Amino acid sequence: MRAVIGKYLDSIDTLKLEDRILCYNTLILGEQGSGKTNLACKIRNFIIDKDVPTIYLDFDDSHEDNIELRYKDEHFNYIRFDETEEFDKEFEALVSQRKHIYMAVNPNFFSNKRDVKSKLTQTISNKDLLENYYYFFHDIENLNGFYTKFEDFLLYMLSFTNLQKYGFTFLAQPHSTFENPHLKLLFTFLYVGRCANVDYFNTSNLKNLKKNRFFYQYRTAYPTLLFNEIKNSVVQIDEYIPEE
Repeated sequence: MRAVIGKYLDSIDTLKLEDRILCYNTLILGEQGSGKTNLACKIRNFIIDKDVPTIYLDFDDSHEDNIELRYKDEHFNYIRFDETEEFDKEFEALVSQRKHIYMAVNPNFFSNKRDVKSKLTQTISNKDLLENYYYFFHDIENLNGFYTKFEDFLLYMLSFTNLQKYGFTFLAQPHSTFENPHLKLLFTFLYVGRCANVDYFNTSNLKNLKKNRFFYQYRTAYPTLLFNEIKNSVVQIDEYIPEE
C-alpha cells in the first residue's frame, strides 16, 4: 500500500499519507544523502495513485541518463526547459494529454529583476498546470546562481498558492531563505533531515539523524483560534525500491 511511507519512532504507528496532502504544501529539507529524493518519490507515488498528474522540476538541469532509476517508471516523461518553439510544442502536448512530466531546468532562466517575469515562471504558471497538476520543485543542491535569482521564483510561489488547485512539494538543502516565518506558513508538512550547517535548523537531533530519518512537523486538520496546532515527530521513511 503506497500510502504507507514509513513509521513513527516515538510510537508503534505507521506513517501514512492522507488525501489532504494533495492540496497542501510540503517542504523537505536536508543535507545531501539524507533521503530527500526517497521521500519525494514516496509522495509522488501517492499523488500518482490518486490519479493526479505531476510535474517534477529538477533545477540541477539533469541529463536524462543521470536521473535516478526510481523516477524512470511508466509515468516518466523527460523534457528539458528551453526558450524555443520546439520546447513549447513538446511541453504543450504533454500537458494537454495530462502526462506526468519530469522537466530539467537551468535556474539561470529565472529573472533576477523584480519587474521582469521570466519565460520559465510564465511556463510553470500555465493555467492547465495550475488547475490539474501537483508540483515538485527540486533544487538538488544550493547551486551557484539559484538563490541570487530566487526572488522571481519566491514571488511566483507566493502568488502560486492563491491559484493552484493542488499543493506542491519543495525539496532543498537548508538555506536561510527557509528560516523566514512567512515562508514557513506556506507549508503544512515539514520534513527536516540531517543538517550540518551551523546556521540552519541545526539542533543536536537533526545533526545526528541517519539517512531516511526526518523530523516531521505537520499542522493538524482541525482549526484553532490562531493557526492549526503543529505536531512534531521523528519518522523513518521506507526505502523506495522500484518494481522490476
